[in-house]
Formats: sequence, structure tokens, C-alpha cells
Amino acid sequence: MKIEFGGIVVVSSPNALRVLETAGAPTYYIPYKDIRTEHLRPSSGPQTWCEWKGAATYFDVVAGKAVAERAVWTYPDPFPNFKQLLDHYSFYPGKVACYLDDEPVTPQPGGFYGGWVTSDIVGPIKGEPGSAGW
Repeated sequence: MKIEFGGIVVVSSPNALRVLETAGAPTYYIPYKDIRTEHLRPSSGPQTWCEWKGAATYFDVVAGKAVAERAVWTYPDPFPNFKQLLDHYSFYPGKVACYLDDEPVTPQPGGFYGGWVTSDIVGPIKGEPGSAGW
């Protein structure tokens, strides 16, 4: 997988964890060691809460003067069933350019979820209009 922003490759990693949620596109979490963290800075704004994973903390991606606000999140203290996400970060494909096996990723509809939609994903996908009650 590869993630780019502002002409900089921020991630190039074969080590991502693929997480599936009901009716969502897969989300990928990259090990901290595989991220060019000098391009991340803590983001302003609130934490969010996942009933399954816990509290999420956000980061901006910075490339020169270009900033992708709140483009990255992590669970610094994930719940026990998701401990494997410790020290892993996920990126919103609607804010940075994400690629799986050189295929450009499309963001999961709706802007809230961070799923990565590729040609092998079949919907419907949570986040599309009318799916709020799923």
C-alpha cells in the first residue's frame, strides 16, 4: 500500500492490518514504524469514540504548506478485542491519495467512515444516502 500527499510518499508498507466492519468498506491500519511521521502533527478538534475500539486521536498530514486536516486517526489505548491496533494509524482516502496494489482508492461514502473502496468491493456500503440506520 502507498499513501501520498503534496507530492510526498507518507506511507509505503506491506504491513497494514485490514479491519472489516458491518456494511463498511475495509479500513487499513498502518504500523507507526512504516509511516513518515515527520509529516504528521497532532490535530485540533475533539477525539471521537468507537464503541468497539475506544477513543480515537487525530493527526493532520503536512507537506510543505499543504495540510490535510484530521486525515489520520489512531487508537492510543484500544479496547482489548482490538489491541492489535495499538501503534497503528489509519488514513482517510478522501483527504490523502491512497493506493492498494497500485489501484487508487475511493473513500467510503458519507465522509464519516474511513473505509477504502476498491474495484473488488461490492455494496451497498454504509455511508451512502439512506444508510444512517444500518
